Amino acid sequence: MQNIPRQFWCCGLAFGLVLLVGWVDQSDRTLQGAGATPTATRTYANRLQRLENPPPLLADHPEFFEPIRELVRYEAPLLVDDAEADLEVRAWRFSYNARGIIEMPNRLRAKDTAVIMVHPWGIDDGQGWTTPEPAGVCDFCTPDKNHLAARHTRTVIDPFLKSLRGKVHEILFSLPGGEDPIRKKLYRSVHGRPTADERAAGAKELSQKLKSFEYRGQSLPAELQLSQTTPVIDYFRQFPGLDAGAKYNNTGFWGLPIPVTSDITYHPDDVVIYDAEGYAVLKKFLKEQGVRHILLTGYATDMCFCETTAGYQNLSKDFNVFLVGDASLATFPSNDSPRFATNAAISFAALNQLITQVSWVKYLGK
Repeated sequence: MQNIPRQFWCCGLAFGLVLLVGWVDQSDRTLQGAGATPTATRTYANRLQRLENPPPLLADHPEFFEPIRELVRYEAPLLVDDAEADLEVRAWRFSYNARGIIEMPNRLRAKDTAVIMVHPWGIDDGQGWTTPEPAGVCDFCTPDKNHLAARHTRTVIDPFLKSLRGKVHEILFSLPGGEDPIRKKLYRSVHGRPTADERAAGAKELSQKLKSFEYRGQSLPAELQLSQTTPVIDYFRQFPGLDAGAKYNNTGFWGLPIPVTSDITYHPDDVVIYDAEGYAVLKKFLKEQGVRHILLTGYATDMCFCETTAGYQNLSKDFNVFLVGDASLATFPSNDSPRFATNAAISFAALNQLITQVSWVKYLGK
C-alpha cells in the first residue's frame, strides 16, 4: 500500500489512547450566541446527577449500531447555550474519572452550525466507479460491504441531511484528492460555485471518465514461496489482508475523480472539500461563514472520520463538535455487520468528544 496516496485509504491506522486527567473547563470555548466575542466566558457548574435506569444509547438503528450500555450514567447542566438558539442537540461523553457516561443538553443556533459528511465515496453506486475484479478493494473493501454502507447512507444519513438542509448554515462533504477539472465543474467548493451548464458538462465528463477505466486487476496468488524458518512471515508478506495497490486495483484506479455517492441527495448549495487541500483551507472557510458548531457524520468511524482533513481530530481544536454516532459506520473486517465495530469506535471517541444521535438533533425553528 506504500504506493497509494494517504488520503485515499484509511485502513490500518490507529490512534493512541489519551486518558482524561481532569475536567476540562469549557467556559473559554463556549460562546453565548451570535455576535459573542471569543473572550466571552461563563462559570460552568459541573454538577453530575445520577440517572436511574436510563435506556441504552444509540439504539435507533440496531442493524448498523450495537446500542451502548453502561452501568453509570449522569445528567450534567446545559453546556452550549446560544442566544437565539433553535437547534437542540442532546449529547454525551464518557469519563473514567467520573466512572460513567455524562449526558448534557445543548442549545445551538442553526445558522452558526454546519453538518459535515466525511468520505461519501460514490463506489459501486451506478456512477461508474466500481470495485475492481476479481480481488480489488475500495472504501469498505468488498462490494457487499460497500452496498451495506450505501443502505446506511440512504436510510440514516440522507434523511438527516434533508431535515437540516436550509436550516443549518452549510452542508459539506469531504472527498479524497484535490479539486480536479471534472469535479470543479460538478460540485460547489470553497473556491467557487459552478453554473447549471457547468454541472451538466461535469456530470457527462465524470461518467465518461469513470466508465472508460478497466476495472480489472490480478487474481489472488495461486502459489506462495515459503521458507522453512519463517513461513508465517513469508505468507503474509506475499498475501496481505489488504492490498489496494495497482496489483489488484489496476494502475490509475486511485487517480480517478471520486464522486459524492448517489445515495446522497446532493444539492447545488452543498459544499465539497478535498483532503489534499488540507485542514487550514476548511477551517478558514468555516470561520469566514461564521460557523462555530459542527455535526459530524460519515465514514469510516475508526479511520477517516477521525484522522482525515474533516475528521474530528482537526475540527475539535477549533469548533464545538458533535459526533452523530448512528450516522457513521466503522470498518468491519471479519464480520457481516458493522454494529459492534462502530460501537467500539464511538465509545472510544467519547473519551474526548461529545456524541449525539440523529433522534437527539431537533430543529425548533419554523
